Amino acid sequence: MDSTLRLRSAQETIILDAMKKAGIPLNAGKIVELTNLDRKEVDKAMKELKKDGSIESPKNCFWQPK
Repeated sequence: MDSTLRLRSAQETIILDAMKKAGIPLNAGKIVELTNLDRKEVDKAMKELKKDGSIESPKNCFWQPK
């Protein structure tokens, strides 16, 4: 098995779904509002999503799925 593959957490999936439904770039505060997740969970999940290239930043502090 390729060691670069990893499973997404439930929080990451929830965040990506919220971003796709919104259809516009979101900041972390808006993601917290839309998902009802804790801010620390959102920050941790977004860090992983950034690292694996699942999300991109079209402007400072706003994120969208690739």
